[in-house]
Amino acid sequence: MDKGHTLPQDIRDLRHCLRMKSKYAILLVFVVALVIIEKENNIISRVSDKLKQAPQSLMEVNSTDPGLVLSENGSLLSLSELDSAFSQLKSRLQNVTLQLGGTREPAVAQGSRRHVLLMATTRTGSSFVGEFFNQQGNIFYLFEPLWHIERTVSFEPGGANAVGSALVYRDVLKQLFLCDLYILENFITPLPDDHLTPYMFRRGSSRSLCEDPVCTPFVKKVFEKYHCKNRRCGPLNMTLAAEACLHKNHVALKTVRIRQLEFLRPLVEDPRLDMRIIQLVRDPRAVLASRIVAFSGKYETWKKWASEGAAPLNEDEVQRLRGNCESIRLSAELGLRQPAWLRGRYMLIRYEDIARSPLQNAKEMYKFAGISLTQQVEDWIQKNTQAPQDSSGIYSTQKNSSEQFEKWRFSIPFKLAQVVQSVCGPAMHLFGYKLASDQETLTNRSISLLEERRAFWIT
Repeated sequence: MDKGHTLPQDIRDLRHCLRMKSKYAILLVFVVALVIIEKENNIISRVSDKLKQAPQSLMEVNSTDPGLVLSENGSLLSLSELDSAFSQLKSRLQNVTLQLGGTREPAVAQGSRRHVLLMATTRTGSSFVGEFFNQQGNIFYLFEPLWHIERTVSFEPGGANAVGSALVYRDVLKQLFLCDLYILENFITPLPDDHLTPYMFRRGSSRSLCEDPVCTPFVKKVFEKYHCKNRRCGPLNMTLAAEACLHKNHVALKTVRIRQLEFLRPLVEDPRLDMRIIQLVRDPRAVLASRIVAFSGKYETWKKWASEGAAPLNEDEVQRLRGNCESIRLSAELGLRQPAWLRGRYMLIRYEDIARSPLQNAKEMYKFAGISLTQQVEDWIQKNTQAPQDSSGIYSTQKNSSEQFEKWRFSIPFKLAQVVQSVCGPAMHLFGYKLASDQETLTNRSISLLEERRAFWIT
């Protein structure tokens, strides 16, 4: 055959071959992309499924350092994967928020709006101190909103696992400070119906959730687990609550579920927020004495050991106490070092100083926060800190504060005080709590166990 007749056929074959290769290349790229997307979806799905999984048993209110369970066998993802996964989850939650109605800018000018976080642990007097902000009409105050996250996300004790809980808490806190209350709907059980819920934890401890227009008409035959104290309201309307938050001058939150100050740095550096962090501490011996009364069942071993010495004290519980004291101390040391990102935004305060001079210390906290203290708050403090005797109830905020803050010295055996002093010594030294050498020193009120407060605690 002549060469001139075969050349066009060769060209056609070449073009056909190139077209087929291009199709296979496109198909290969498509398959690879599907594999990558599926792999990412599996990671996100695995984390989000665990976040939605209810814990096997409810934890006590005085929870210790929690950790996040991220896999069926209890193994952890790497910290980088954790942060990435939680960022993905946060984006998904924010998308849900936008679908629910979106977020709006606050009615108050951004430069004058303060965001105050009262950071404490259980039985340190945080409910009482939180009322200093709850009673001010221009502050939108939330009482322990992270309680819902703790009850919805699966936690287990563990050092490294605490990173997971801190990431979740941090991201939820940021949205709440921005008045995005819809984010809580992902964690409230049962799930709110049309943004209405009768299950907002301790709703009555947040005045802003019980005022007009958030307090809607009472609905008969609707069980409300957490109701307002001084009036009857319908189920909490999250949309109205978010609107009320936007119209208040400032936002304040109280929580006992944040232990690591360093995890709050993204909130402090967020240009939309003007953060002020107040860390409240209390003598750890007083904290243990209070917890033994408030959560008696959890501390049966401690009580039996102190009174009978029959069974040895559980070493895990002692180490948990040590871990709690150390996390508080490390956060305080970080704040007192005054790194650039925390300068002017951190304050350390002792419950004992507040109890002795509540109004003076309230004024100092408000000055630190950059908020003017109103007569309304002063009147509440005068009325609720000079009661003839403490009101009943472990969460009461009515106290004869100057008389009661050292009552623990007569309720805790010296044997238990020694255990606390041995494991919490560094924290006690930092905060100015003196050690008791014997039972007589412990119970003799003429011997002060409290050093003078230190001016550099306000940074």
